[in-house]
Amino acid sequence: MSDVEPRILAAWREWLSALASDPEAAIAAAHVYGALSADGREAWLTALEEDSPKLGVPKVALYAPLLSVEADAGRIERIRAAMANDVPSVDLQRTIALRGVAPDRTRIAVLVAPLYVEFVQVLSVRFSPHSGFVWVRLDPIIRAEEAPTSGYRIEGITLERTPLKPVVEELALAILAQRRHGQEIPRSMVGFAGLFDARIENEPSTQE
Repeated sequence: MSDVEPRILAAWREWLSALASDPEAAIAAAHVYGALSADGREAWLTALEEDSPKLGVPKVALYAPLLSVEADAGRIERIRAAMANDVPSVDLQRTIALRGVAPDRTRIAVLVAPLYVEFVQVLSVRFSPHSGFVWVRLDPIIRAEEAPTSGYRIEGITLERTPLKPVVEELALAILAQRRHGQEIPRSMVGFAGLFDARIENEPSTQE
């Protein structure tokens, strides 16, 4: 961004620095990036690659809001590569699952996954393991204190804290059912794809 007016460049960098501590700035970054065209997103990532070494801000703070709304495989890989040396190993046990069953036997599930610091992303899904998804909603970045907890209600259904593994297994079945019907997987689920590929443990492993 060397050809940008210094005042604009300074404001851009100041705003980027705020992403590490200001929830509103992080949420705004996710929304603005999510509304950009493909070319606009590429330009944003290029600007980050140029400026992030000069900011003294953890790269996860700069990139996690973008990753939460990105669905393009190439850009997801580019973002992950940029964060590679700055993100701790994913602790799947920190992802919280809530689940309830509707009268029609469809399930409503909520996954609350940590992003960084005090931020989480929340995936809410109504689905059938046998026929696929009714709807999928993603809150890409919110404060952890505002995330749903046990007793939360959606469409009149009370959700309770549930071990992660059986919920993910049901969601994996719904993904297979969706594909069998020739339908695309909802874009909102792309960021959670790792859950369906990983070996998930709900309790610390023990030697038998």
